[in-house]
Amino acid sequence: MTRTDRQHRLLPSHLVEPGGNGAARLRRTARDWFVDTALFLLAALVGLVAADAAADYSSEPVILFDQLAGAAACCALWLRRRRPAGLAIALSLVSVVAPVAGGAVLASLFSVAVRRPFREVAWLGALAAAASTVQVFVRPDPTINAGLSIGIGLVLVLLVTAWGMLVRSRRQLVEALRERARRAEAEAELRAAQAQRLARESIAREMHDVLAHRLTLLSVHAGALEFRPDAPPEQIARAAGVIRDSAHEALQDLREIIGVLRAPGENGDGDRPQPTLATLGALIDESREAGTDVVLDTTVDDPATVPAATGRTVYRIAQEGLTNARKHAPGTKVTVTVRGRPGEGLTVGVHNPAPAGPVPHVPGSGQGLIGLTERAALTGGRLEHGPDPDGGFSLHVWLPWPA
Repeated sequence: MTRTDRQHRLLPSHLVEPGGNGAARLRRTARDWFVDTALFLLAALVGLVAADAAADYSSEPVILFDQLAGAAACCALWLRRRRPAGLAIALSLVSVVAPVAGGAVLASLFSVAVRRPFREVAWLGALAAAASTVQVFVRPDPTINAGLSIGIGLVLVLLVTAWGMLVRSRRQLVEALRERARRAEAEAELRAAQAQRLARESIAREMHDVLAHRLTLLSVHAGALEFRPDAPPEQIARAAGVIRDSAHEALQDLREIIGVLRAPGENGDGDRPQPTLATLGALIDESREAGTDVVLDTTVDDPATVPAATGRTVYRIAQEGLTNARKHAPGTKVTVTVRGRPGEGLTVGVHNPAPAGPVPHVPGSGQGLIGLTERAALTGGRLEHGPDPDGGFSLHVWLPWPA
């Protein structure tokens, strides 16, 4: 970063705009014109007062020199925004021999204090104080005591410097607050985007967990009707009934997922409650009616005591396990075990042996177990799955159950 860039960083953001070559350049506003004009007039007024006082004890050539030096010093103030340090040095040196430049010195010193760091302001302030002290002896005023003149000069330099540093601090504070507001707005937009992404991922997982079970039933029984056109009418009617019921349940589940996307208050009063551990038995009965041999082995006497989030996770795990067993090991006996107590956690297992014969291919996304692993991790649990030595497949999950 160049010295000019560091200087521009100390200015209010509305005073700086990009230049044609990528560098920053000053943009003088109406307020700037007013301030610059006021400082010019103030410095000219101070110079006139000093010139009038010096006219009583100065010669004609000296009075003419003071007038020309004072006019040049006041006009030079229009450069104070672009060259504050150089202008302050030049005017301080001029003020040693021309007291009428005192007002211009104070104005330039104020600009330095507003735009430059403390170290630079300190030595330029010391230079201005030294110049005012030397001026007392180079151009003495016989009507004022020398000590009093030195004291007045030092006080004015300190006041102007402190005022400029106060303005600088305020501008830095305002700019910091603006930057903080910009960062807060950007962080809020980022958090909103992340929340939307997480919501989409959650909805996608929920849609897979909910619909995969229903659609697998449809696929399996539709495949049975396709490969067994000579089946007895009773079996065909039973398969058709399962397909009809599964399609109806899939539509109901889809309505629930769509309801999550609606605004609050748009959902109807007839929305079905979310599944919990207490509804696990209904899921087992539904699978049995679809032709799957399922055994439920649970030691949880009161499913209502299980937290709703944990119970819903158990339900989805059992649902995915039954779906996978129906896909990859149709006709086998599936065992669902639920163990646990408050304070120790809840374990869920789904096991099925190897199928007896070849299994027809049922298309799938392969994301079910990944979704279950993420769901278990979100609740603070862990999931393990894999083939058994006998050729079967097991799914084992542990979930926290606070005391």
